[in-house]
Amino acid sequence: MKRVSQKRILIPLLAITIFFGGTAFKSDFFEIAKQIEIFTTVFKELNMNYVDDTNPGDLMDTAIKSMLADLDPYTNYYNEQDVEASRINNSGDYTGIGANVLTLKDKLVIVEPYKDFAADKAGLKAGDEIIKVDNVVVADFKDDAGNLLQGAAGSEVKVTYIRQGKTEIATIKREAVDIHAVPHFSMIDEKTGYIVLRKFTRKASSETKNALRALKNQGAKQLILDLRGNPGGLLTEAVNVTNIFVPKDQLVVTTKSKVKKYNKTYYTQKEPIDTEIPVVVLIDGSSASASEIVSGALQDLDRAVVIGARSFGKGLVQRPKPLIYGTQIKVTISRYYTPSGRCIQALDYWNRDENGKATRTKRENYNAFKTKKGRTVYDGGGVQPDLELDETKKSPITNAVIAENLIFKYATEYYYNNPEPADVTQFKLADTEFSNFKKFLKNNNFDFETKAEKAFAGAYLVAKEEKIGTAIDSDYEDLLNALNRYKTQAIDTNKTELLALLSDEIIKRYFYREGLYTYYKATNPEIQKSKDILNSSSNYQGYLD
Repeated sequence: MKRVSQKRILIPLLAITIFFGGTAFKSDFFEIAKQIEIFTTVFKELNMNYVDDTNPGDLMDTAIKSMLADLDPYTNYYNEQDVEASRINNSGDYTGIGANVLTLKDKLVIVEPYKDFAADKAGLKAGDEIIKVDNVVVADFKDDAGNLLQGAAGSEVKVTYIRQGKTEIATIKREAVDIHAVPHFSMIDEKTGYIVLRKFTRKASSETKNALRALKNQGAKQLILDLRGNPGGLLTEAVNVTNIFVPKDQLVVTTKSKVKKYNKTYYTQKEPIDTEIPVVVLIDGSSASASEIVSGALQDLDRAVVIGARSFGKGLVQRPKPLIYGTQIKVTISRYYTPSGRCIQALDYWNRDENGKATRTKRENYNAFKTKKGRTVYDGGGVQPDLELDETKKSPITNAVIAENLIFKYATEYYYNNPEPADVTQFKLADTEFSNFKKFLKNNNFDFETKAEKAFAGAYLVAKEEKIGTAIDSDYEDLLNALNRYKTQAIDTNKTELLALLSDEIIKRYFYREGLYTYYKATNPEIQKSKDILNSSSNYQGYLD
């Protein structure tokens, strides 16, 4: 028995040694070995005895991803296909049809065809639902069906799609696609430059530099840097973008980890392009990670006025670790801190509530820090703008509408029922259109559950268990009716916000993303407020002093 026991433990011990490369362990060495042996035994027994055939690769893929999901949303396992998708995401280059595509269970939805690229040339529009790629039915394809659209430049792919209830077929000639980190830059007026930075790919800083130089040559004396909706990307590129506006050898971000080699300080390493030009940075609740490094650093260094809404609050740093057979793990290795010492991570994944959800730092527990000039800034969840604008925030009901893709779906219907606007800068939805949108929400059975509603439902269940439900039935019914009235009113209360989102999506249908930025420059309230601040030197400096 002793020999057998030693033999059984040998495999997991060997696996640990190989996996960790002989790294020294803490006192949990035996526990790790034990758990690996248990898992190996379960995996073997399952594959040998389960009533139906199992796919070992799929099982392991699910097991690993489920294990990591319990840590945080950013520590992820990548199989071979995922690794390639990640490479494309960071480089901005790939070969395919040139469209933003949403992968659903039974179809691929064209979210946005890029102007003059393959999908656009073939006539595909936003809202088209691809149900078949060549001879492969999307609903029957087990892996990521979006991969079916990729292929060698010059090769053709035939897609069967549904548009407004009709089935159509298109042949698309694939081509190399270069997704710009800076999709737009231009002059707003004779002295104000505008740069949109959408993602921190490897080209982010070089494209931002080129954009700034071009705008300065066109007479730009002040700048609006738009980071709204920017989900982040490469940390080094965030440092390089910050370096455009601040001197060499300036601290931008610090990372702190339990592993000493990951404790790093990142300083600017190059000569800046312009340390004097007044800058306003726009952020919103979707500005995350590298976007928060740039906006947080420029704020801490009193180099720019940040306006909009509090950013997402992702203060965690990941590093990819190559594994065997072309797989990879992206693991959270540290937290990052802005120059003032702020960690702006919003959610605590390591101290969850009783429902297993990550907790959020309460405002009263925020810590104060000082900028270079002594202004007070706070940690606790995202970058707090120097000027918060209600127009930039999204209400719970708006987020619920977006989550169900109802803005997108309504814009599709609008596009096929209305002519192209004569002038993108003058586009405005009428009040009657909002009434139509409310009917659309009703016809699509839109409903959303408020936190209060969820809490009351839980309390009512407890009351029924305690046999007192009948005593409060009528009161609970009145409460639900009141909540439903609130939800109906909430749609009207957020009319301006919803109309703005509808307008943005509709504009893209007719004029692509380029037209959207033209529309923004003429109508967007955040941009107009930015201009007001920049046009008054005393006002601008007032935010920084």
